[in-house]
Amino acid sequence: MKSLAALRLVAVTHAIAICLQPILAGVYLNGSGDALRIHEPVAMAVGTIALIQLLVATIWWRSGGRLAAPLVSLLVLAGEGNQVSLGYSGDLAFHLPLGIALVTTAVIFAFWTLRQREEARA
Repeated sequence: MKSLAALRLVAVTHAIAICLQPILAGVYLNGSGDALRIHEPVAMAVGTIALIQLLVATIWWRSGGRLAAPLVSLLVLAGEGNQVSLGYSGDLAFHLPLGIALVTTAVIFAFWTLRQREEARA
């Protein structure tokens, strides 16, 4: 099933991209203003990848995959939308824990996709 291979590629790409965000935040807190300027476009890229992940997960589900893939992808996409809003508002009390939850979920989801088997369709 080519859609599972595509989902794996997108999920791993998403996990790598979202893992850059706390690194950039840490570099910013260490005194580099450039890291914050990079943090914003990476966040937009992460959100775009999350949207692509939702689309590919839905295609995989509709072709015989598991419903969990588009559901988790939708929740992550919604969380990332909130994350961007919280970042712009400077509400770090919610931005940081939500960021940790999103990174964790994206990494677990990527590993989950790698463990899925392709189903033979009749």
